[in-house]
Amino acid sequence: MTSTTTETTPVRFDTKIAVVLRDDLQPWQRLNVTAFLVSGLGSELPEVIGEPYADADGTPYLPMFRQPVLVFEGTKETLTAAHARALSRALPQAVFTSDLFTTGNDRDNRAAVRAVPKDQLDLVGLAVYGPRNAVDKVIKGARMHP
Repeated sequence: MTSTTTETTPVRFDTKIAVVLRDDLQPWQRLNVTAFLVSGLGSELPEVIGEPYADADGTPYLPMFRQPVLVFEGTKETLTAAHARALSRALPQAVFTSDLFTTGNDRDNRAAVRAVPKDQLDLVGLAVYGPRNAVDKVIKGARMHP
């Protein structure tokens, strides 16, 4: 007999969405950075988005990621290393630098990142998406966010 997937069978994804936050951020910064980072993945990688939602009354809701977002933390050095590893593996990533806490709009955010060479970015967070094993290697050294 062959096994079949049912509505109650747990789903195991072959990909991973991971966010790594610098461990010295304040709580409001962690939430803000996470929201900004994952918005980049959802806008550029349609395969990470599931189907729209609706409640029992038929009220429609926006779709969300089709899989969990795992949030990690690490030191500044951990983020720098993760960034370099993601680049070397050509994995899609979003970055948030400390400069973005002082800007107030998308245009200024992009200009702040554009003004700094990639190996000098003061990263406070990054989001990465890709095959599970590759993402695990990218975020090596980060620990699960408490």
